[in-house]
Amino acid sequence: MSAFSQALARPAGTATLAGHDVGRIGFGAMQLPGPGVWGPPRDRTTALAVLRRAVELGANHIDTAQFYGDGVANELIHAALHPYPADLMLVSKVGAERDTAGHWIAAQRPEQLRAGVEANLRSLGTDHLDVVNLRLLDGGHGFQVPDDQRVDLDSQLAELVRLRDEEGTIGAIGLSNATAEHLRQALPAGIACVQNAYSLLDRSAEPLLDLCREHGVAWVPFFPLGSAFPNLPKVSEHPTVLAAARALGATPAQVGLAWLLAHASHILLIPGTSSLAHLDENMAAGNVRLDAKTLAALDGLASPVGT
Repeated sequence: MSAFSQALARPAGTATLAGHDVGRIGFGAMQLPGPGVWGPPRDRTTALAVLRRAVELGANHIDTAQFYGDGVANELIHAALHPYPADLMLVSKVGAERDTAGHWIAAQRPEQLRAGVEANLRSLGTDHLDVVNLRLLDGGHGFQVPDDQRVDLDSQLAELVRLRDEEGTIGAIGLSNATAEHLRQALPAGIACVQNAYSLLDRSAEPLLDLCREHGVAWVPFFPLGSAFPNLPKVSEHPTVLAAARALGATPAQVGLAWLLAHASHILLIPGTSSLAHLDENMAAGNVRLDAKTLAALDGLASPVGT
């Protein structure tokens, strides 16, 4: 490992995910496939280099899904990193698929969840996934949810529990796009993490974050900078964030990620990118220290709203 890599490796410390210590800044693979999270990457060589660099810089928590590019993200992970480092946690999700045109479609029935786990195992070339997140659907973000896909949560969890406790193909269960009611209902099944949209400027899920803290469940925010969809507030464009970045000698994105790390110790980040430069920037966010005045200014940018 180079001196630069040693300086960046797990700068934000570690937190617990499914009983394992992982670096608080991991890597999300969603941006590795082509435009629209579909098809091959623009530059396969760079995509492979990004994955290897992420691990070199201390990311031992990689978040992926079979439906990211219809297997493209998983194939890249396998090509770049297999055989996997002993401490690398592979986290995937089920509950959706892509049709032949690349549209997002629901796959919520128990047999579809099982098939999703099996597809992830095949494309990643492994017999075990450390965590599988159940991506609950509400019809948002391009998903269409027909009536036959409106499955009760207990039936979904029962299938994942069988895969975890009886077959051992998954190590732990998480929830994605969940509500506080979902989490309360699912807690008896054993929940390792919750993935929901959350950022410095969008704290509508704050009560759910607090519920996760209460029950020792890791909080893994997606869209942590609000950059994925046009209607989300963009953290890196806010004047207070820009001013903080100038004062700290950091980038606005680093300030947004550093605020998340400072906000709660059970937050784990999985920022994604297909750029080596952006990867280095994201990983270095763990070195950004927010002083009390800056933290207070950032804390005041959004009022938590109940879910």
